[in-house]
Amino acid sequence: MRRNQRTTLIARTLAATAVIAVAVGCGPQGGAADAGAPATPAAPSASTPAKGTPAASASAATDDKPSGSPAASGAPATKTAKPAPPAKVLMSNGSKGAQVKELQARLAQIGWFDDTPTGTYGAATTAAVKGFQGKRGLPATGATDTVTWDKLLGMTTRPTADELAGRAVNKPTAKLDPRCMTGRTICINKTSRTLSWVVDGKVQSTMDVRFGSQYTPTREGVFKVFEKSRDHVSTIYHTAMPFAMFFSGGQAVHYSSDFAARGYNGASHGCVNVRDKAKVSALFDQVHIGDKVVVSW
Repeated sequence: MRRNQRTTLIARTLAATAVIAVAVGCGPQGGAADAGAPATPAAPSASTPAKGTPAASASAATDDKPSGSPAASGAPATKTAKPAPPAKVLMSNGSKGAQVKELQARLAQIGWFDDTPTGTYGAATTAAVKGFQGKRGLPATGATDTVTWDKLLGMTTRPTADELAGRAVNKPTAKLDPRCMTGRTICINKTSRTLSWVVDGKVQSTMDVRFGSQYTPTREGVFKVFEKSRDHVSTIYHTAMPFAMFFSGGQAVHYSSDFAARGYNGASHGCVNVRDKAKVSALFDQVHIGDKVVVSW
């Protein structure tokens, strides 16, 4: 009798446990293969999947959208980035007008245009734009597109009436190389195409300069003036090099009548040409043998 009571008690306990197990494990069911599987003591929540099994939720089990859709996966929708629109050409060879004149005046400020602004986009403007683009890693097309124009605006100032008329050029002050800030230094900047005479960090004078071509480039670095020759004539090219101040082999700072006449349409054989004769003459008188020369971008 006691055995029957114990058996009955065990049977009732097992039945109650089964009911509790079904209640705890009442999440979404799997397929037919899971129909006879034993219930787990505690089912994991939908936000914390069991180790080694995919996450499951009521919405995922009942949603009729494709499994790859955002609602089915629970992942936020991702937007594909649109490619940047191609640069729009604003001016090119043959263009005319006030914007072309402004372009020419702005190019003059940074040494790329050496003529009077005319408002006509011709060969000289095309060459100037192409050079400006090439130095800044832009496609050197010679046409002024939106990217080129924005770059130029960021480097220059709005031209004055005198600049637009070709009576003056207001060049932005070039940032001095840190190596120019001590002692007596001829500080040459290839980007702004200027030479500054600097004494103890203070600029005494500034002048336009041009450099060698790609085949005879002007060397960059820190040098010293080792020779001065007021009426020098090149022994290689047999051309006059007045007020020559040699700093690296045969390369020197000197006056160039060709630069004065042709501007940036020409180039040197490696020397630093100055077109303002009065300024380079004054510089020649002030510079001493041993003074520093810095050539940088």
